[in-house]
Order: sequence, then C-alpha cells, then structure tokens
Amino acid sequence: MLLGELGVFASYAFAPLSLIVPLSAVSVIASSIIGIIFIKEKWKPKEFLRRYVLSFVGCGLAVVGTYLLVTFAPNSHEKMTGENVTRHLVSWPFLLYMLVEIILFCLLLYFYKEKNANNIIVILLLVALLGSMTVVTVKAVAGMLVLSIQGNLQLDYPIFYVMFVCMVATAIYQAAFLSQASQMYDSSLIASVGYILSTTVAITAGAIFYLDFIGEDVLHICMFALGCLIAFLGVFLITRNRKKAIPFEPYISMDAMPGMQNMHDKGMTVQPDLKASFSYGALENNDNISEIYTPATLPVMQEEHGPRSTSGVPYRVLEHTKKE
Repeated sequence: MLLGELGVFASYAFAPLSLIVPLSAVSVIASSIIGIIFIKEKWKPKEFLRRYVLSFVGCGLAVVGTYLLVTFAPNSHEKMTGENVTRHLVSWPFLLYMLVEIILFCLLLYFYKEKNANNIIVILLLVALLGSMTVVTVKAVAGMLVLSIQGNLQLDYPIFYVMFVCMVATAIYQAAFLSQASQMYDSSLIASVGYILSTTVAITAGAIFYLDFIGEDVLHICMFALGCLIAFLGVFLITRNRKKAIPFEPYISMDAMPGMQNMHDKGMTVQPDLKASFSYGALENNDNISEIYTPATLPVMQEEHGPRSTSGVPYRVLEHTKKE
C-alpha cells in the first residue's frame, strides 16, 4: 500500500489531476479479481454465475470507462512552480469554489454532529469535500518536489509549506470520517459511493483550480464524462453483490440465571428478534421507557419440602382467572 500510494503521489506531478483521480477504478478491479483468486471462498458451480456475474460485468464496464478516460482526458500539463500555484490559488473561480465548499462543508458537519444525520451520503460528502482539497494540494506538492529534484528549486516558496500542511490536515480528517463511516456501513457500499462522490468532486476542483479542460473541445469533454459514468457504473456493480455482515446482538440466557428454571421444556434460550426495534432479552438501554411498560412478575409460592427421596420443583406458578 505504501509503494502504491507513493506511485500515485508521484503521478500527480506528471499528468493532469482530472486523469489521475478516476483511474482509482483500476484498484477496485484489481482487488475484486485478486479477492476471488486468493480468498478461495467455497461455492458451488451452479452458484458461480449468480454470485460473480455482476462483478465480471462491472469489471468489463470499468475497463471500458478507464479506456475512455485515458483516451479523452485532458493532455495539457502545467509545471507546478511556486508562481503558478499562487496564481491559481488566488484566482476568483477557485476562491468562489472554496467559499461554496466551505459553506456546504459546515452545513453537512452541523447536520452530522448536531442533528445526528448519519446517512452515508452525508458522511462521504464530507470525505469528498476534504478529498478534493487533498488532491489539489498533493498535485502542487508533488509537482514542486519534482521540479526541485530536477534542479529548479521550489522549496523556498511559502506556498509549498501551505500546501503541505493543508494536504496532511485534510488527509487526517478524511481518515477520521472514513473510520466513522466504516463502523456504521458495509465497506463495499463505502467503496462504491465514496469513489463516485470523491471522483466527481475532485474532478470539479481540479477543473477549477488547474483549468484542466481549458482548450478542450466539446467532443472530448463529453466522451470523458461518458467514461466517468461507465466507470462509476462498473465500480457500483463490482461492489453490488458483496455480502453484508449481520451484526451480533447479545442476549440473556435464562438458563444462566441462578434459581430460575428454563422458560421452555427443551431448555431453549430466549432469542431476540433482530428485525424488531425492541426484543425481550436483548441488552439494550431502556432507561427512557416509562414505568408502565415494566414487565409484571407472577407471584410464586414455595412448596413444602417432602422427604429427601421426593423430587419436585422448588417453585410453582399460580394460574389466575380472568376476574383476578
């Protein structure tokens, strides 16, 4: 992973941002194929097509989309000197974009933190907005580092360190939001939705900051957009048929309670209903439930013990009539 991320980091210095960002679909294709080969899940031949047909179709669509992206992506590339980065940073289109993004980010963060809006779209939009700033700063830092290595020193420009700090900060907060999303949603759903949202926002940011599509004709732009849509559909189909993990809900075994007999003749435990909002025996916080819903206890009456040879139950439950 470290070598792969270093390769992606270096690639930003040699190609337009709008080309590199959508190519992350290649990692989704590779991981799906490698997973089928190396995980070695047990399956029956008749279930193979039913389980993996969507993955194969998705891989094919992702390959077609990737081909269109590479063919019709912007091919103009600007050297990332300190002057160029500063000029792009203070341009009015990017400042307007930053204003809109900050307002949208604050609104989403307010609903997420204060209103408990834990929808996956809300969380991954926060990640995508941070990710757009990450890729913008990564391209600037990588380009200035490459120029410095080639002999044109760029490390004496303050904008390099501003971009570096923004890159690290946005990457850390992205990881924090992704960690929170992974605790609430399936990883395959996060991968597909996150790829679509992050790619869309990142391409928009790159087009505004680096002016990637300036000078491109309408046909190339339309074919590039079509390639993105096909790649989006391919990634969605690849992750569509992944099994969702069933969350474990602990329950109380009535057998484990001392002095109590089994609730069932066969000694079965009380299992919770996973589909119900409240299930008997589940370890849930019921502090907010009114006292009127407190379960009533049946009166018990202790029998007199007979001789030691006589066997009997220590307690019995009294039956009540309808009037009582």
